[in-house]
Amino acid sequence: MRLDKFLCETLGVTRKEATILLRKGEITVNDVVQKSGSVKVSDNCDVEWQERKLELQGPRYIMLYKPDGFVCSHEDSNNPTAFELLDEVNMDKLHFAGRLDVDTTGLVLITDDGQWSHRITSPKHECAKVYRAWLADPVGDEYIEKFKEGIELRSERNLTRPAELEVRAESEVLLTIHEGKYHQVKRMFAALGNKVEELHREKVGAIELDEDLEPGEYRYLTAEEVESVWAKK
Repeated sequence: MRLDKFLCETLGVTRKEATILLRKGEITVNDVVQKSGSVKVSDNCDVEWQERKLELQGPRYIMLYKPDGFVCSHEDSNNPTAFELLDEVNMDKLHFAGRLDVDTTGLVLITDDGQWSHRITSPKHECAKVYRAWLADPVGDEYIEKFKEGIELRSERNLTRPAELEVRAESEVLLTIHEGKYHQVKRMFAALGNKVEELHREKVGAIELDEDLEPGEYRYLTAEEVESVWAKK
């Protein structure tokens, strides 16, 4: 592959921008500065830009611990985006496999594999999402059965799909849902006359938020975590 094309694919730059980087002497191949885009590179070459090794990317699968105050979007006029927390190339190719509200924290999955993310977000696959919620008022005695039966949401024709509610404290619960309607968790509790004060997503399918991650940190998924999304029920 030509070096300039390699730079376009690894850095997400245009051919013109790649040429400028080369002319500035910012690109090395096997520790030798290269200024010509016609230089051929192979899998055995070490290409670096500003001492950062460049590699052609396969599909990327990322786990991010989203903090409060960040939106799951590439651009937003009012809030910082969760993409600002990533140090990755070709950011425009990445997307969220299921979003979180700006004030919801926890596990967010990010990828450039559309089929993989569809497996998570498509309602027909019923991928389970586990949330920890802190409520304004104590949990009602009828909550567990109500969630199991399905709850009627405003402006929705059908009841929500059956969900599993586990009471952890007077006003703290774990909720497992199998769909992803707009503001669903908050709306479900609102329909029962309660309010979600804090919301944190702990798990998507078999993928759990890494306890070693701090808010704002991320890591790549393991092969087992990636493959778990394709596993049949």
